[in-house]
Amino acid sequence: MSGPTRRGFIAGTAALGGAALTGGPATADVTVAEGVGEPAVILPDDARYADLVLRRTSERFFPRPDFFRLPTTTEQVVRAVTGAVRAGRRVTVRSGGHCYENFVGDGAEVIIDMSAMRQVTFDRRRNAFVIEPGATLWDVFERLYLGWGVTIPGGQCGGVAAGGHIQGGGYGPLSRQFGSVVDYLYAVEVVVVDRSGRARAVVATREPGDENRDLWWAHTGGGGGNFGVVTRYWLRTPGATGNDPARLLPRPPAVTLGSTIAWSWRDVTEESFHRLLRNYGEWHERNSAPGSRYASLFSPLLITRRNTGADPGAFAMVTTMDGNLPDADRLLRDYLAAVTEGVPGSITVRPPHRLPWLAAVKAGSLSQTDESGMFKAKAAYLRKRFTDEQIRTAYTYLTSTDHDNERALLLLVSYGGKVNTVAPDATALSQRDSVMKVIYTVTWTDPDGEQANLDWIRRWYSAMYQDTGGVPVPNSVNDGSYINYPDIDTTDPKWNESGVPWHALYYKENYRKLQQAKARWDPRDVFHHAMSVELPHRTTAISPASNN
Repeated sequence: MSGPTRRGFIAGTAALGGAALTGGPATADVTVAEGVGEPAVILPDDARYADLVLRRTSERFFPRPDFFRLPTTTEQVVRAVTGAVRAGRRVTVRSGGHCYENFVGDGAEVIIDMSAMRQVTFDRRRNAFVIEPGATLWDVFERLYLGWGVTIPGGQCGGVAAGGHIQGGGYGPLSRQFGSVVDYLYAVEVVVVDRSGRARAVVATREPGDENRDLWWAHTGGGGGNFGVVTRYWLRTPGATGNDPARLLPRPPAVTLGSTIAWSWRDVTEESFHRLLRNYGEWHERNSAPGSRYASLFSPLLITRRNTGADPGAFAMVTTMDGNLPDADRLLRDYLAAVTEGVPGSITVRPPHRLPWLAAVKAGSLSQTDESGMFKAKAAYLRKRFTDEQIRTAYTYLTSTDHDNERALLLLVSYGGKVNTVAPDATALSQRDSVMKVIYTVTWTDPDGEQANLDWIRRWYSAMYQDTGGVPVPNSVNDGSYINYPDIDTTDPKWNESGVPWHALYYKENYRKLQQAKARWDPRDVFHHAMSVELPHRTTAISPASNN
């Protein structure tokens, strides 16, 4: 799951009522070749500039740099970074344009847009698959599967690009079975800037003896915009042997078994709502251990806010799993029975059905258009189900009539399984014992409604975590949040009253090691934003947010 399935899933639930081979660089430090050309420069008077301004998901933010640069090679990225540093211009990077906050556009004078670098190939020299940052997840799934019959456990939103998705951790419908995307990251190529201001490309691997291994580690969940510009990822299953590409990444289930059930808000009471969320959460507590017979099950519960008009609307749960398991049909029936037990009004929207894996991925994938809009998102990890008080709070906000927003969503997502077999410090992704993720979104179309919607979702989120200062401070139930779902409010003491700094929510004990990597690879803090990893000598106290 790459992010909250905003407009596409929300609209959907409302309606219920052969690649080439290439070699990688031979050395860890990549030398810029002569005569490779400059990356395209798109100025404001260029007709393409307006399209690049609009090439982002959140319509709240309109990046307007002095110019965009569109590289097609690592060498061109080096040149683009060199030019920005020499000119003293603030440079930011964009791959898919899915950042939830204004990290790319805020104060940017040069935006390096990586959308033209989108190859997905196999590198025989490194014996690993190469994914460039501009490749969308749908491109990645299609090319890996049709080319070699393999995949990565990436997100459900097909328009998301690999660039930010992978370095933030990466997860999706197959993560309970196969783990996080970064668990397969073998190497990364990053354009960094040293203390003298020289830009260069560096390759860092997970090999224990690699002198650049800390840079690899920083990209296994450290998030984007922190250390440099990623130009290539290499992925391979840890411990995999041989040189057959078809055996170097996971093979997805050949057939997906799916089902959709829904509930009309007209039939939902506070008691049945409570029972549904309790059933869903307790089932995931019982069935999210590594090796569970339900490891392949992925079942987002998408609860849209009750409409205030004559038709209160509906919400749904979409479930998929490995359709080739010997007892798949029984397992699915038992799961649906467990979640709906004691919950009247359940509607079977689509009975159990099978699709080939890639067709199922495409059917569930969201496009860039599906995901775009003006929205605000917040998130958290869950080690256990919501507490009874949290369920009551969720019901109150999802059924309240004191705020007339257009769309709001509470999204609970299956997690855990193989993800939790990795030690918290083995990668920068530190949350390794959660069983669900939860995402809160509000979407609007009238720009004048922004502040009212922001205030509403901030109050809701604060109420959900009122026992821990308004944010999901790690405890027996919560485990912080996911850096690919950044929330600038966690840096603001008005909304984060916990006294726990934002980075402890996202990185926990791994933050200090990320700071050390920052000091080594970006000592001039060239790459930074409102929630970037700070240099060790800088303060990490909570400070008022500035770009919302």
